[in-house]
Amino acid sequence: MSETIKLDQFLKFMGEVSTGGQAKILIKFGDVEVNGEVETRRGRKLVTGDQVLVNGKTLTVNL
Repeated sequence: MSETIKLDQFLKFMGEVSTGGQAKILIKFGDVEVNGEVETRRGRKLVTGDQVLVNGKTLTVNL
């Protein structure tokens, strides 16, 4: 089984938000894309290679 990280945890880990609450708001309002599609589930599991677009930056998941 491959490693995963939840979307909200990833945003916090990468320093794009400072709290889980901020991550929740960004995700809820459709300001985050995963692999080119808007993602509104903060519990979305990410795997290595996924591309996350937030705050005009593309971040690559590397677990």
